Amino acid sequence: MDLQPVPGVPALLADGYMVITDLHIGVESGLRSKGFHLTSRTGEMFDAIIAAAGDSVSRLIVIGDVKDSVPGSTKQEYREIPVFFDMLLEHFDRIDVVRGNHDTNIEEFLPGRVDLRPASGLRLDEVGLVHGHTWPSEAVMACDTLVMGHSHPSVMFRDGVGRQTSEPCWLRGRFREADDSRYAKLPDSFIVVPAFNRMLGGSPVNVLDEPLLGPVLTSPYVDLDGSDVYLLDGVCLGKRSDLMIEGRDKSRWKNRTDR
Repeated sequence: MDLQPVPGVPALLADGYMVITDLHIGVESGLRSKGFHLTSRTGEMFDAIIAAAGDSVSRLIVIGDVKDSVPGSTKQEYREIPVFFDMLLEHFDRIDVVRGNHDTNIEEFLPGRVDLRPASGLRLDEVGLVHGHTWPSEAVMACDTLVMGHSHPSVMFRDGVGRQTSEPCWLRGRFREADDSRYAKLPDSFIVVPAFNRMLGGSPVNVLDEPLLGPVLTSPYVDLDGSDVYLLDGVCLGKRSDLMIEGRDKSRWKNRTDR
């Protein structure tokens, strides 16, 4: 099955369906409690989903972290999530939500027509779909390609004077043969999908000593160094192993006496 990112958008297209992850609806409430005055971007995310889907997509699959607050839920989440999915159901014949680690009590928010899937994942033909914070089921791991979220992958750039910027990215790689595998069969390849909500921070995939998130990506089953890093516009930056940089050394700041 052909899996292709939507150019410029953190969304993955397959045969008649589209995959997104990490909406984190309600993140603005948490930031407001820390003194940041932000308006909700939920409407913008809705518009972006509809534009990315176009006319050829009839099924939407959200692989985890619909909501942001954990534990508990915010007024913003109670107010926005049901309306958000009601509006999406006007455009898609079917919507699946794979439970993520932030999706506590998500069933209270979702319209009845939305299919809630367990954290162990969903398999469609030879594609496995999982949030990524827990081990997938045996059936999901028997797929050809495992698609995950959770890590909010980004690539970090550092210039000659130490200024850092980061961009969301896709990570595509392969599984290794593992004699001690907990699974009877491993997928051939994996794809890590960037977070759909642009307000979220990213986990840099190319910084030494900063591991990615989740049991699969931190296991010996995946060849992370040999994986390819892509920007949202489709530019391939190369192998992860060739892009690695050291984390910022903060020790020189710790010892300063003029702070």
